Amino acid sequence: MNKQLQVATFAGGCFWCMVEPFDERPGIESIVSGYTGGHTENPTYMDIITKDTGHREAVQITFDQEKFPFERLVELFWQQIDPTDEGGQFADRGESYKTAIYYHNEEQKKIAEESKKRLQESGVFKEPIVTPILPAETFYPAEEKHQDYYKKNSFHYKLYKKGSGRAKFIKDHWGFKKDKKELKQRLSDIQYKVTQENGTERPFQNEYYDHEEEGIYVDVVSKEPLFSSKDKYDAGCGWPSFTKPIERQHLTEAMDTSHGMRRIEVRSDQADSHLGHVFEDGPKDRGGLRYCINSAALEFIPKDKMEEKGYGYLTHLFY
Repeated sequence: MNKQLQVATFAGGCFWCMVEPFDERPGIESIVSGYTGGHTENPTYMDIITKDTGHREAVQITFDQEKFPFERLVELFWQQIDPTDEGGQFADRGESYKTAIYYHNEEQKKIAEESKKRLQESGVFKEPIVTPILPAETFYPAEEKHQDYYKKNSFHYKLYKKGSGRAKFIKDHWGFKKDKKELKQRLSDIQYKVTQENGTERPFQNEYYDHEEEGIYVDVVSKEPLFSSKDKYDAGCGWPSFTKPIERQHLTEAMDTSHGMRRIEVRSDQADSHLGHVFEDGPKDRGGLRYCINSAALEFIPKDKMEEKGYGYLTHLFY
């Protein structure tokens, strides 16, 4: 399949926080932090914060439209910001921290405007959505120290994201709302035990350990996509095993010292469901990892049902 590369440009406040959400997803070719929308040529970071340049901190994303369509980029963008704030974002105030979607063609403009309208009508935000949709202008890459900041300075980045108020805002507005009573009714006993009580099902006596049909596996609680059958293999352990997730952002990891062992627990990001563990004894030629996952934490979506179930954007995994 030939790549259909396009460029998207988003201003979402501090550009440090606008790289991680998009980075390392299938179809994302590159992300550059920089400045756009102003009148000063080749601005520096000091120009942005001390002078009236008119620029906003932004990220420019080169992406494969077939693997990660612009519609998904826009949806993900909304989930990183407070689109009702006219004066900046969270602790950062002023012109350079205002939000915007910069469109590069009429199709992007249409998609962004329709998405903005849906968001306003959804009721997620009671106040008006004020993020403007503007034609793309010259984009100036920021200094190298600002590129991939979340990787280069991960500790400071996490402190900043939390301290600025962004992390809490995202969780409060976009986090999965758990209702234990509803889950008790909706899930089977073993599904509840595994996902909500960190349980483990019996090896070789679970639904998917030897399942071979093509499709994806989603979190049984939140339905977020987790693993693909393309990355599933028989590890001989009696549980479904995968070499990697579909997108790493859908998983979180934590040290597990229960039962006198030291293991890395794997949980779903949105619903915080316990899934299983990840080990470093997987196939070396496929990255060396083994995600050992409980069947009870998963729901299988066959390839021919993915479009119908809302996962059509992931069908590229099988072609």
